[in-house]
Amino acid sequence: MAEALKDMDDSKDLRFFRTCITVMAVILVSGFIVQLATGRSSFSSPIVVHIHAVVFMGWVVIFVTQAWLAAAKATSLHRLLGTLAVFWACMMLVIGTLTTVEAVRGGRVPFFFQPQHFLLADPATLLGFGVLLAAAVTLRRHQDWHTRLQVGAFVMLLGPGLGRLLPMPLLAPYAFEIAAGLPVVILIVGMLRDLRVHKRIHPAWLCSSGVLLAALIAARVIAFSPAGDALYAAATSESSMQGSDGRAFTAPPPH
Repeated sequence: MAEALKDMDDSKDLRFFRTCITVMAVILVSGFIVQLATGRSSFSSPIVVHIHAVVFMGWVVIFVTQAWLAAAKATSLHRLLGTLAVFWACMMLVIGTLTTVEAVRGGRVPFFFQPQHFLLADPATLLGFGVLLAAAVTLRRHQDWHTRLQVGAFVMLLGPGLGRLLPMPLLAPYAFEIAAGLPVVILIVGMLRDLRVHKRIHPAWLCSSGVLLAALIAARVIAFSPAGDALYAAATSESSMQGSDGRAFTAPPPH
């Protein structure tokens, strides 16, 4: 009887995580669709941006599929796709960082971000994603940790999609922190559900929240330090942005 009740609780947990991940995917994709529909973004971007889009949207498809497979107890397929997901995530870390650097070098950082901060903040959240995902994979035999850390990893990626649904120009100079930090609501929902269902908050939620907070704080502190100045100078060397003030906001595009 106890084993049957545990299986029932595990199934409910997996359905909850499936719902969380599906909602996050809808939010992320909606942000990009809205930008396209309103004409604020287009397909006339450098090739690295298109590669970035394919890789990151591919991850969303993989991750949502994984959540549905887990909830359906399709264990073999879940593990098989999980192997691909690990290699795909490594590709994301490389492509994501390269895209950020190229945006800074080409002067394509959105005008509500300070380029020097963007150069550090975007990779910082991506690194947080990698840390949480690596922890989830390491603890894959512990379903309670594995599933919650997976949700935490996805939260680290939600900022770009959510930001496209927010009035970002009105949120400067903390637009990045607001867009990347708001998804912590997903983690809070997970904590509240754990309190209701399991009578305690699982530490994985706290770990995920801590990684997100640490990434945002570290990026801002380093960006506006001598180290940030040096990193910006190195990143923009021999580019059109060489010698520019990385702490200055650029002018908004003409209407």
